[in-house]
Amino acid sequence: MKKAAIALTLTTLLSASVQADTLLGVYFGGQVWDNEAEGVFGESTTQSDFNLKDEQQGSFFVAVEHPLPFLPNVKLAHTSLDTDGNTTLTTDFEFNDQTFTANTSVDAVFDVSYNDYTFYYELFDNDLLTFDFGLTARDLDGDVKVADTGNTQSASRSVSEIVPMVYSSAIIGLPFTDWNLFAEGNYLTFDDHTLYDYQVGVSYALTENFALDVNLTAGYRAVKFELDDLDDFYADLEFKGLFAGVIMHF
Repeated sequence: MKKAAIALTLTTLLSASVQADTLLGVYFGGQVWDNEAEGVFGESTTQSDFNLKDEQQGSFFVAVEHPLPFLPNVKLAHTSLDTDGNTTLTTDFEFNDQTFTANTSVDAVFDVSYNDYTFYYELFDNDLLTFDFGLTARDLDGDVKVADTGNTQSASRSVSEIVPMVYSSAIIGLPFTDWNLFAEGNYLTFDDHTLYDYQVGVSYALTENFALDVNLTAGYRAVKFELDDLDDFYADLEFKGLFAGVIMHF
């Protein structure tokens, strides 16, 4: 019986036509992300753990899909990562030509955001399986600042770079229900850089009609920055935690 069910599912997936929206489809989405920050950052010779605080972050996106087979669909997304922390240095710490001596109490502010410009194709698009694949240009922008608690010494560095990443997304529909399982992510590994941004979760179709689809989403998201000399900035940071959001399809 189990083998028959698996065979029926595979036959349905393989026989379903690969299709895009017959008309222009527009998606709007956003989420609130309760994340935990951990890791170190600094320069090539000295990096420190500043005990970055857990924060609630926000992100949103808009995507446009069309029926033209040779042109990619387009998705624009924005994510903010804004947190701060404090540590007492155990060794000397150098940052942007400033040296903070050991045993100094130092505050840190990490204020970085990024815009994703994603171009992707729908390889499958039916009620049981949706799978997208493409490329993302991630435009990083922000500032990282450290200062002693007396604010007598401070240093800051701007982070600005566009990095290419592989993009993929999959949605699995649970038959005879309004629930879906989904996974989405961007990934890059190059030289000593490793960046990833993935999320997995469930979605529930709150409304579904010709004019508007509304889906509630919840799940787990993780963002990794392992940077080796990005504008003379070095980091091994990860932001991870649960999120809740909504997606509207017109």
